Amino acid sequence: MNACAFPNPLADRPVPRWFDDTKLGIFIHWGLFSVPGWAPLEKYAESRFAEEYLNSMSIPGSVTARYHAKNYGDVPYEAFVDQFRADVAQWDPEPWADLFERAGAGYVVLTTKIEDSFLMWPSEVPHPHKENWQVERDLVGELATAVRARGMRFGTYFCGLDYTFNDRELPVVERYYPPFMPQSDEWIAYADARWRELIERYEPSILWPDYGYPVNGNWNELCRWYVERVPDGVVNDRFIPLDWAKADEASTGFHHDFLTFEFESVHNRGQSYAELNIPDMKWEANREMGKSWGYNRQEGDADYASTDALIHELVDVVARGGNFLLNVGPTSTGEIPFLQAKRLAGIGSWLRRHGDAIYGTHRWKRPTGATADGIDVRYTATDDAVHAIVLGAPKQAAIELDVKLADGAQVSQSSQRVPLPWQATDHGTRIELPTVPDAGEPAIAFRLSPADAVGPR
Repeated sequence: MNACAFPNPLADRPVPRWFDDTKLGIFIHWGLFSVPGWAPLEKYAESRFAEEYLNSMSIPGSVTARYHAKNYGDVPYEAFVDQFRADVAQWDPEPWADLFERAGAGYVVLTTKIEDSFLMWPSEVPHPHKENWQVERDLVGELATAVRARGMRFGTYFCGLDYTFNDRELPVVERYYPPFMPQSDEWIAYADARWRELIERYEPSILWPDYGYPVNGNWNELCRWYVERVPDGVVNDRFIPLDWAKADEASTGFHHDFLTFEFESVHNRGQSYAELNIPDMKWEANREMGKSWGYNRQEGDADYASTDALIHELVDVVARGGNFLLNVGPTSTGEIPFLQAKRLAGIGSWLRRHGDAIYGTHRWKRPTGATADGIDVRYTATDDAVHAIVLGAPKQAAIELDVKLADGAQVSQSSQRVPLPWQATDHGTRIELPTVPDAGEPAIAFRLSPADAVGPR
């Protein structure tokens, strides 16, 4: 029986407001693969994602296989288990939670199981092919507690592709293909039991599956049971056979509360979020900071997106109605690399100044615009104001937005809330600033109120 044939009792369920309002989430790719913490910086026969080390090292003659032989000899991947268990004994979840809070995140999603099937919690459900294939310390539970203590939501990632249920390596070009996805009754029972254990034990606010679900598995029933346990929980669309470029063709038979779009999949096709045919429903953009999701010890500053670029992407996604899920890849000891932490701190600093234009906002009449001197602008809105976020700093103490204001409208910078003088121009509205903005400011937000006094030029 195809999963689409199962009824979806949650089809008309609205997306919980908290998820739409939070806007920024932190993705964490952490696991057994963090011990070698290595992948090629360019794509060869294998993946350049460090979290796929097990598969990559299994491809004969691959760059990763040669790296493994040079550094570990003929030691199997399973030998990393003892090292990882020893390393995570040093981990303290509190600094992570502090950093994510300072970054301005509203939710955190942890990889509880990726392709290698190694579990990040001490499960009571036995693995049919791998004995004791899990951590002894409850990493999932400890992080959930630390995150929630700071007012953030916690979510669980669970991978639907599983190398331990395949007997051969998956070349990169084929790794997403259905023939490599487990479909047996054994896998269905295994996946269902793991999901239910995660839900019962941790009550995650977000279920973040990946790759797919067996065609004969009843995903909709699992979602129904989940929402009974966590009434304001949300579920992504990754168990739907979704074409990234045709999101409006996603099957409505599989339950999902929001769509997901991956930075690499979008931008490697020469597209932008503006070119995606996103239906009128909640969505989320997720991306790695560098070239890998999992920790890759080879990556340096040049391999990471800049803080300014990440802020611009956050603003662009939010203006289009999405959330932004930004990834970190910790080391096996639980250290978030400085270059990643630095970028999170920069995003948080900007949000403390301009967060009114991000949190709790919705799409305005149009998401994009430009100043008279060609600087890109993104627009968001609340019930009482429209926010214009200028993606850069003007070189003079004035700025012209491509919007019209009615008489009596108020203008201020989000970071100061001091009324600014303005006047109508051919381009739209010229706003006088007290000083020339700092050239290093990645984006400047203006509050235009009341909302019904603002219109497109």
